[in-house]
Amino acid sequence: MARITGIKVIRTRATASWVIVKVLTDQPGLDGIGSAHDYNATGAVVAALEEWMAPRLIGRDPAMIEDIWQSTFTSGYWRTGPTHNAALAGIDIALWDIKGKEAGMPVYQLLGGPVRAAVPCYAHAVGDTLEALVDDVHRYLGDGWQYVRCQVGAYGGGGFVPATRPHAPDPALTPWGRDWPTWPSGRAFDDDTYIENTVAMFARLRDEVGYGPKLTHDVHEHLRPTSAVTLAKRLEPFRLFFLEDVLPPEQIAWYRQIRQQCATPQAIGELFTNVQEWLPLISERLIDFIRCRVSKVGGITPARKIAHVAEAFGVQTAWQEGGNTDPVNLTAAMHIDMTSHAFGIQEENWFSEAELEAFPGHPILAGGYLYPNARPGLGIDIDEAKAAALVDRERASRPRYLVEDRRPDGSVIRP
Repeated sequence: MARITGIKVIRTRATASWVIVKVLTDQPGLDGIGSAHDYNATGAVVAALEEWMAPRLIGRDPAMIEDIWQSTFTSGYWRTGPTHNAALAGIDIALWDIKGKEAGMPVYQLLGGPVRAAVPCYAHAVGDTLEALVDDVHRYLGDGWQYVRCQVGAYGGGGFVPATRPHAPDPALTPWGRDWPTWPSGRAFDDDTYIENTVAMFARLRDEVGYGPKLTHDVHEHLRPTSAVTLAKRLEPFRLFFLEDVLPPEQIAWYRQIRQQCATPQAIGELFTNVQEWLPLISERLIDFIRCRVSKVGGITPARKIAHVAEAFGVQTAWQEGGNTDPVNLTAAMHIDMTSHAFGIQEENWFSEAELEAFPGHPILAGGYLYPNARPGLGIDIDEAKAAALVDRERASRPRYLVEDRRPDGSVIRP
C-alpha cells in the first residue's frame, strides 16, 4: 500500500500563475500531478496548499480519494470558495493521476470508460471589428471547427460608448474631476448599445455562414437582469448553440424569466464554487449547459458528480477551461468529457510551443477535437526544468486584476 510522503507545489508560465501540485508517495516512480489554478489569487492558493492542506495528508493512502476529498473539504470548518476549492482540486486531480498509474490505465477508464472517440471543442473567434470577426469565423470553419464562439473585441465589445457627454457626467461638475475611474479609460459600457450591436453581429454572421455552424457568445455578466432577458429573446431567431454568462452569479434567479420567455440555450457556471449555485439551475432545468471550471469546484471528484446530476435533468456540461487555465486542468476536464453522457462541448485552449513542451503527454487539439492518449493516469506529466524556465520574474511579481469596466455614470460592472 502506497503512502503520501509529500506535496510539492510548482508555479509556472510567464506569470507564474499556473499552480501544479505534485503528490509524492513512498513507491518509487509513483506520483501524480494536479492543477490548483487561480490566475488572480495565486499566492493564496500556494499558501493554502503548503501551510494547511499538505501537512495533514502525509502518511495517508492516496487511493482513498473520496475520503481525502471529504475530510479535506471540511478540515478548516469553512469551506468552498475559489481559493479553497482550487487548492483541494490540485490534490484531488493528482490522486486520480496516481490511481490511474497504479491501475495501469487512463483516468477515463477508471471513470467508466470512453463513450466518445474524442472531445468536440469550440473555438474562440474574435475581431476588433465585425469584418475582422467574420474573417476569423471563416478561418476556423475552414480548419474544420464546427463550434465557434463569436466576440467583437474584448468582453463587452460592441457595448462601449465614449465616456464623455452626453453619455457620461461632466467631470468638471463633480467633486472628483477627472480622477473618477471611468474617465481615464475613455469608454463606458451601455446595455442598449451592446444589445443592438450583438443582435446585428449575429444577423451578419448567419447571413455569412448560414445555420450549419454552431455559434456561441459570451456576455461575461455585463448586463443588468432585464437587459439580459431582452438580449436572450432577441437572439432567439439566430439559433445560438448557447448564450454564455448572460447574468452574474448574484442574479441567477432571473434565469426563470429567461426560460419563460425564450428558447435561447443558456450556459453559466465559471464563477460557481458552491453546490447551491448550480444545483437549482440544473434541477429546475433553467439552463442548458453547466460551465464550471474543474479546479474551481474542487477537482475531478466533485466535477463528475455535477455531470451525473446534469445527466439526470437533461443538462449538458461545457467545462470552462479556456483563457488563463493550464494544460493539466484542461486534461482533467477532458477525462470527464470522455466518460460522461451529459457532455455537451468543451472550451478549447491554446498554449505556446514552449508551454506544451513543459507538459509532455498533453492532449492534442486539432480541427475542433481534443484527443486523449492511452497512457496510465492523466496521461500528462510536467518537465520541472522546462516549467521553471517559463517563468518571467518581473511579470510574476505583478498583481493581476480583472479589467474594470464601468457604466456611463461611473458605477462598476460585475464581470
